[in-house]
Amino acid sequence: MLSEKLLNEFNQQVKHEFASANLYLAMAAYCKSEDLDGFANFFIVQAEEERFHAMKFFNFINELGGRSLLYGYEDPKNDYTSLEEVFTDSLNHEKFVTDRINILMDIAVNEKNYACVSFLNWFIDEQVEEMAMFSALLNKIKRIGENSHAIYMLDTELAARVFTPPVAE
Repeated sequence: MLSEKLLNEFNQQVKHEFASANLYLAMAAYCKSEDLDGFANFFIVQAEEERFHAMKFFNFINELGGRSLLYGYEDPKNDYTSLEEVFTDSLNHEKFVTDRINILMDIAVNEKNYACVSFLNWFIDEQVEEMAMFSALLNKIKRIGENSHAIYMLDTELAARVFTPPVAE
């Protein structure tokens, strides 16, 4: 059972997760326009992950007898000037998502809703991974600067990324 407050916040999180997917697709489009297909693939995969996250919230709300409501969201940023800007914005966005998940956890703990606490623990762990990944990539991009050979190598590495939904334990 979800309180009205948790239900509202979980439904808002569905919106934020779908908005994240659109943001990452916009970043993929920028990378494609720069002929950086590996970076584009990285963000397309990231968008798939975000849609998966949205559906986890959507399904969880319904499993607890709530009703998932879908809300609109703002258009994502579409214009970038560099890979560094893209990854700086990505990291900042992941910080926002981490803050959102922490707010949800605070509410669940305060309400002693242990089903939600258990559910949100997966997202807490996921955000640690996301923050580490984006931080590492941003650091690499800053380090390589405009070195075309290094950009090519990182682009090739990111082209291999795939999304495999986690298996339920």
